[in-house]
Amino acid sequence: MTTQSPKKGAAGGGTAQERPGLLARSLDGIERVGNKIPDPFVLFLILFAIIAVLSTVMSLSGATVEVPGSEDGAQPVRSFFSAEGITWLTTSLVTNFVSFPPLGVVLTVLLGVGVAERTGLLTALVRRAFGGAPRWLLPYVASFVAVSGSIMSDAAMVVVPPLAAMVFKAAGRHPVAGLLGAYAAATAAFSCSPFVTSTDALLSGVTNAAAEPLGLGTYVSPISNYYITLAIALILSFAAGFMIDRVLEPSLVRRGITRDKVRAEAGTEESEAKVMDPNLTDTERRGLRRAGAALLLTAAAVLALCLPPGAPMRNEDGAFLPESPLLSSVVFIVFLVLLLPGVTYGVVTGSIRKGADLALVMGQTVKEMSPFIVLAFVMAQFLALFNWTNMSSWIAIQGAEGLEATGFTGFGAILCFILLAFMVNLFIISGSAMWALLASVFVPMFALLGYEPGFIQAAFRIGDSTSNVLSPLSPYLVIMLGFLRAYEPRAGIGTVIARCLPFTVVFTVLWIGVLAVFYFGGLPVGPGMDVRI
Repeated sequence: MTTQSPKKGAAGGGTAQERPGLLARSLDGIERVGNKIPDPFVLFLILFAIIAVLSTVMSLSGATVEVPGSEDGAQPVRSFFSAEGITWLTTSLVTNFVSFPPLGVVLTVLLGVGVAERTGLLTALVRRAFGGAPRWLLPYVASFVAVSGSIMSDAAMVVVPPLAAMVFKAAGRHPVAGLLGAYAAATAAFSCSPFVTSTDALLSGVTNAAAEPLGLGTYVSPISNYYITLAIALILSFAAGFMIDRVLEPSLVRRGITRDKVRAEAGTEESEAKVMDPNLTDTERRGLRRAGAALLLTAAAVLALCLPPGAPMRNEDGAFLPESPLLSSVVFIVFLVLLLPGVTYGVVTGSIRKGADLALVMGQTVKEMSPFIVLAFVMAQFLALFNWTNMSSWIAIQGAEGLEATGFTGFGAILCFILLAFMVNLFIISGSAMWALLASVFVPMFALLGYEPGFIQAAFRIGDSTSNVLSPLSPYLVIMLGFLRAYEPRAGIGTVIARCLPFTVVFTVLWIGVLAVFYFGGLPVGPGMDVRI
């Protein structure tokens, strides 16, 4: 341990403490503010109470709401603290929860994800992608796998980075570049993927719940943002690979950061290598081939229900847009695409030996989702109250009229919304909680300005993702710091953030650029989902 010499003029000759830099002070400030924000469960209870009080005050003052274009005329703001309000809560509490759109959709998709993940299929796919990549291509493969890894939900932030570090080192490249590059790509691009994920299901459910009071816009399905998320996933994968190759890795070499671990607990590397070995066994390779065959058969069955004239997945006009059984079956198809290959892989590798094993895997997945289920309960009550009192419509109409009065209704307003989501994401790390909070106000507000709810959801994804690596409240930042300290024992949270910050800047600029192309080009952001209503 080294000590500093006493600073001149210091009273009593005490040891001087170096004043923290601007970045450190900023991070400390963010952490202090973030720590004062209540847990999402408590936060929505507080919001419920606020809406209950405000609705009562506004009801007593005679406030009314008139939705433009509605034939119902002016509707009063309903009071929660009234006989009608209390009766509403006692009779609809269960219905509010059970009918909460994200609940069933997310749990269904995650049952499929849980099977594919717990049988080892998703991890084997990641290992196979790394194991077959040539040295020069590794940064781009790592980036694509990290961006696509959101199909594994938050597990991607823990699984992909250390595996990337191992593969980089084996190929003679800097392991820290693989570690931090994959982490930055997985976190800052979390909300985009070339695949439909549980995040798509969660966001679409919340969006529909927020848009329901006004009845404006097209129904948002889990694939309503697919065109833009696919485009940005490919672009960000290439951009992240380029930055790892040309920016991050050269800077690590220039700084003389070691390529070997200098600190590790006994047995850690051996157990890590056993789990993260990019070289698959014969059984695992056979399992992947059989899982691939199961996927092809599933795809063929879906196509057989879609392609022939008069197929059951077409609508009455013989098409798929704007609505059809195919679009309404997206959750079922995603569930099947994950479940059948996952079960096939599990049977081949032995992770599933009998029917009870499959039930156990699904049960473990639901058990891990218990925090979300609890949060969904209070979120559902808040949104239901917000809608029942007509407060959501009142705030949306007042906000829309205010924006129209100032003329601030174009792409600039969308950018301000993205910036707001970016800043809020630094303090509220739960994406579902943040979107439930923002969507309840901004989805109907922008709908009144003529924007599709699905497009506003696409804009939200930018702020919700790109600032992830900057939040000192993220538990994955601490996990990543632990991985990094194996190479750099003196590294701190500021080290991780400083090296990932360029990814956030580049990703934000590129993502907004892509959104602008869709906006000004009038391109649909997903099947049947245009920019404007």
